[in-house]
Amino acid sequence: MSQPTVELKSLNISFADVELLKEVNLEVQKQESFVIVGPSGQGKTVLLKLMSGLLEPTKGQVLIESNDLNQMKLSEKDQLMRKMGMLFQKNALFDSLTCAENIAFPMREVTKATEKEIEEKIDFFLNAVDIPHAKNLFPDEISGGMQKRLGIARALALDPQIIFYDDPTAGLDPITSRKIIRLILDLKDKNQSTVVTVINDMNRAFQMADRIGMVVDGELIITGSVEETKNHSDPRVQQFIHGSTQGPLTQSSSDTKNLEAVN
Repeated sequence: MSQPTVELKSLNISFADVELLKEVNLEVQKQESFVIVGPSGQGKTVLLKLMSGLLEPTKGQVLIESNDLNQMKLSEKDQLMRKMGMLFQKNALFDSLTCAENIAFPMREVTKATEKEIEEKIDFFLNAVDIPHAKNLFPDEISGGMQKRLGIARALALDPQIIFYDDPTAGLDPITSRKIIRLILDLKDKNQSTVVTVINDMNRAFQMADRIGMVVDGELIITGSVEETKNHSDPRVQQFIHGSTQGPLTQSSSDTKNLEAVN
């Protein structure tokens, strides 16, 4: 098997002397779609931020294309992180910039592209996410689903080969959610990219995953393919995917809310 695109080795992270994640190990292969699920407040978004270099682990390693992300020179890390894109949970769009300007922002910040080249890319990505008519509108002038599409377009503006999506269907209706996941997968196939996604909707998780992992009780359980996940022996996995109110997750819920604000 080829070298993993993203690899976590014995990863730990603590906040205020409370250990949120411990001994997390993971390999994400090139062009794989890996989906992270799990109860709220367990550390899913923190794990995504560790992978993307936005947070540093207390212990352990984050390897991107075999490079230790947190042991590199700043200039080398900067170059590596340009290969990565991220859609934040609440899109993190600039309200004072138009849709076109939001997409242009990372290109103007870190590339030497001409304005003509930037304009061409703006049009390309607006068409790719099917909102070309929103080019000169501001984020508060478009719907939640369109804002999500805009966030995806901006995450892809630098042509990243590794893309991290934090709950890309949050707050969207089922039909729009299904369309957003189809769009993500279409763009993944077109760009031959590697995708890691945190998601809370199991139907959408099953729609987009090659493999699934569940963050719970400080660990990452690799549950496997969709079918393997559906038949997983861990009762916590079964309770979560079926949304049952009875089971080990709810019995221990009072002990696992301590860092929900961090996530």
